[in-house]
Amino acid sequence: MTNRVIRIAELPKGALSPEHFDLQSGVMPAPEKGEVLLRTLYMSIDAANRSWMQGATYREAVKAGDPMPTYALCEVVESKSDRLATGDLVACESSWSDFITRPARLCQKLPRTEQLSHLMSIYGIAGKTAFHGLVSVGRPIAGETVLVSAAAGSVGIYVGQIAKALGCRVVGIAGGPEKCAWVVDELGFDACIDYRDPGMFKALRAACPNGVDVYFDNVGGQILETALFVMNERGRVVCCGAISQYDTESVTGPRNLPGLVVVKRLRMEGFIVMDFAHQDKTAIRALQTWVAQGKIKVVEDIVEGLENAPAALIGLLAGDNKGKRLVHVANPQGPAGAGN
Repeated sequence: MTNRVIRIAELPKGALSPEHFDLQSGVMPAPEKGEVLLRTLYMSIDAANRSWMQGATYREAVKAGDPMPTYALCEVVESKSDRLATGDLVACESSWSDFITRPARLCQKLPRTEQLSHLMSIYGIAGKTAFHGLVSVGRPIAGETVLVSAAAGSVGIYVGQIAKALGCRVVGIAGGPEKCAWVVDELGFDACIDYRDPGMFKALRAACPNGVDVYFDNVGGQILETALFVMNERGRVVCCGAISQYDTESVTGPRNLPGLVVVKRLRMEGFIVMDFAHQDKTAIRALQTWVAQGKIKVVEDIVEGLENAPAALIGLLAGDNKGKRLVHVANPQGPAGAGN
């Protein structure tokens, strides 16, 4: 049996395109002692994938010729470790490939659920990022105003819904009237501003008459700069990502730093979801409760086929997704193929 792998053909110097990737077929990897052979079921598609091509971040930089790294939900095909057995489901750092070998100690065993994709969205990296960033870093209080950019994206949709569940007024920022209407009508945000609108700042002021107490930033650049002007004194800015800066050589930053941070006594803090891994059980319990109560709608944008992963990432960077974008690679072969 062969193994398909998508590698970086060359590092992009501008916008990402299909030519930057190369789909190859190779020999099936074999696990060594302490390792497991994994079948990829779902791959997470994130803006961070693009940032890794720009240089070292919280992980090593991706180089030309490397398999494209990702976070994935996988099934154990063969195990040479007492930690995991054939048929187990795990989440782990992986690559854009059909199969991969990983040390069993670096794989997180997960339960089989009715909808496996939820393990990669609301109960996976997207939901946990939203919860930890908003609750542990932003620390919203009922009655406060929470502003979130990329509000229709994989993390933004959950940030807004969690904030509403906590009793906050929630305003989103998204691209285009259709997305903005969807965020309000389907997800229950109080308002949503189109960042493409030339009158964005005026609209933002109108939507946040009492200012903003917590800004959850997923985009950076001009939108972050604009948001700082509407922050209240002692507001909190949660820096989760900067998707507007990843797919361009013309990187820009907010020009009102540190001025507004000092004058308004703002707290601006970045985070990585792994920082709060010790609180994951708390996050999952809360998210499960809100989903069961109907306070959180789970929205997934699933692309079929490993070969379509490059297009899925390029599209995400262009903002054509609603909710958590995943690539479905294969169905599980374990107990009755449960939870497809």
